[in-house]
Amino acid sequence: MSTHNKAEPTDRARPATIRDVAAAAGVATSTVSRALSNPGRVNHLTRARVVEAAEALDYVPSSQARGLSSGRTHAVALLVPDITNPFYFDIIRGTQHQLKAAGYTQLLVDTEESAEMELDALRSMQRAADGVILAASRLTDEQLNAAAAIQPLVTFNRASAEAPTVVIDTPSATIQAMEHLASLGHRTVCYVSGPQNSWSDSMRWKAFQEDSQQRGLQTHRIGPYAPKTTSGAAAADAALRTGSTACIVFNDLLAIGMLQRFAARGVQVPKDISIVGCDDIFGADFCHPPLTTIASPTEQAGRVAVTMLLSQLNPALAAGTRRVAVMPTHLRVRESTGSVPQV
Repeated sequence: MSTHNKAEPTDRARPATIRDVAAAAGVATSTVSRALSNPGRVNHLTRARVVEAAEALDYVPSSQARGLSSGRTHAVALLVPDITNPFYFDIIRGTQHQLKAAGYTQLLVDTEESAEMELDALRSMQRAADGVILAASRLTDEQLNAAAAIQPLVTFNRASAEAPTVVIDTPSATIQAMEHLASLGHRTVCYVSGPQNSWSDSMRWKAFQEDSQQRGLQTHRIGPYAPKTTSGAAAADAALRTGSTACIVFNDLLAIGMLQRFAARGVQVPKDISIVGCDDIFGADFCHPPLTTIASPTEQAGRVAVTMLLSQLNPALAAGTRRVAVMPTHLRVRESTGSVPQV
């Protein structure tokens, strides 16, 4: 039986080559090169097949050798404000997979929701990394623009700055949440805000205000609160004082903390008050009751951020690269929202 149409097994005693990856994925070597260096030019199914083959073979692109003569580290830093927040898990996974396929090492830094620590990390990464990805930066636009002038970087959710950014479109899903609550009869809704210097928080509040005015709803805003479960008790107590029958909360961790406080006070969700979170983190569907929340393709967003950064590191890939990439979101309805309480 002829076997000429099958890829020969890779000799694992030597490093895998681009030809090995091409054979394993069933594509041309040029397709492998494009898939790993400029994924936007390759069909997403083909790209996924190439990345899977590269990871299985532990393939390291020969371009990594450039670092020996150019002074590059072939490392990229990912800065997140809270490494314990499950929202960032998929971003970390997405960036790591895409960077590994392109021959880069990921350096993960927890900035602990501190703008000062973020600035310090950026300074230290000027020598340690070729570029930086900032997830939920707490810096001002001016600080981000200054950092981008010194070192290639990509941000998440900072379209107001000049640096390239991946925008997870939570404001649109906030409007979906308002429509959902209004359809259930809610007329008084509370927005539970997150960190004061969060760009995404301010954009969601703007969408919340504009939509509530169009619907003629009464609204309240409480906070800011740290985006952690430990802030939920204070937020829950404040929300009850507003007399609202529903809340849209900055993130799932804060919303889950509120659910815990409501349960301790004997407030039934959604019978007495409805809750909508944001991020659809792991565990949002396991809490009691399962949390209605805003979901987004966070792992894909991480991959897109890497593509945008690589286009800065390799000018040959820069043509046609977007400065702003918008990722769609949607409302995932679960059991924490229900009809307005009957008086």
